[in-house]
Amino acid sequence: MFKLIKKENNARRGQLNTIHGKIETPCFMNVATAGAIKGGLSSLDLKELLCQVELCNTYHLHLRPSDEVIKALGGLHKFINWDRPILTDSGGFQVFSLATLRKIEEEGVYFSSHIDGKKIFMGPLESMQIQSNLASTIAMAFDECIENPAEYDYVKLSCERTFRWLYKCKDEMERLNSLSGTINNKQMLFGINQGSTYEDLRIKNMCDIAKLNLDGYAIGGLAVGETADEMYRIVEVVEPYMPENKPRYLMGVGTPQNILEAVFRGIDLFDCVMPSRNARHGHLFTSEGIVNIMNNKYEKDNSPLDKNCQCPTCKGFSKAYLRHLFKAKEMLAMRLCVLHNLYFYNNLMQEIRNSIENNYFEKYKNEKTLILSKRI
Repeated sequence: MFKLIKKENNARRGQLNTIHGKIETPCFMNVATAGAIKGGLSSLDLKELLCQVELCNTYHLHLRPSDEVIKALGGLHKFINWDRPILTDSGGFQVFSLATLRKIEEEGVYFSSHIDGKKIFMGPLESMQIQSNLASTIAMAFDECIENPAEYDYVKLSCERTFRWLYKCKDEMERLNSLSGTINNKQMLFGINQGSTYEDLRIKNMCDIAKLNLDGYAIGGLAVGETADEMYRIVEVVEPYMPENKPRYLMGVGTPQNILEAVFRGIDLFDCVMPSRNARHGHLFTSEGIVNIMNNKYEKDNSPLDKNCQCPTCKGFSKAYLRHLFKAKEMLAMRLCVLHNLYFYNNLMQEIRNSIENNYFEKYKNEKTLILSKRI
């Protein structure tokens, strides 16, 4: 299912074949938490923005409108009108982020809904059943996401429990994929490496989960409190133990610089709410650096946001107009800026793929890192 096309040192150019189409890697997955991009974008918009994969949230869709409703309507692809791959997370991150509202047991987690306080239970079996109902292309295993820093002994016990849960996820997915009523009986399963910032726990956990021959492997539990250098260190520690013939996913990352550094270290897939969240507050990524469109200097600036960008926003509107929309509190401000930031990220990934194919990725990374971190 995964083909490694080209390598430049550790940077990888690959292709993941799925029942819903090919994913060219490295790839940034656009986060559509509740089946839509925050900022007023639909799945139809994403095709124009070079999006390959939508990432939807198991926890939120389970609560509203419910996975049973989505299954009755033909699955998530039909529900949101998207015919390309979808990855659903397991719900684990959301469950464990509700620290004051949950209780962990061997079977799973008891927690309270953030919507109405209703008591809910979710474990590895329930997560797989929900994701099967959603009929996503790729399902993530149910795991415990630990906030950094964390005590070594607790992390060790958590990793062992998460590994036991992974066995249950694998068996349950195989069972669900064998049922006649399953919408997507080719659903793929990715396991998640955990271990906080402890190298020995990360390595052991990666070696353990690699033995299960899953469809892909993610590094989880990063970008949750540790420094960027710590994150890169853990990626470097784990990468040699990740199967080379399977896609590698760094969850919840990140800035353009984070992505460039992680690709350099052998990562294939990414997701983050940053491009859409920042855009909704007027913080925009461009080929010349980071723009805060609220600045007074853009009040009479009739030039496009990024003269090198081919997104709908840059082709049609000026900096002055974008600034005006924010000042007037018009919803269109967020939409136009989210359109731009997502296009920027997806186009960045296309440039990364091209640079690996043509053996100049390291040079590209070094040049882009200096530019993309600059605030204009």
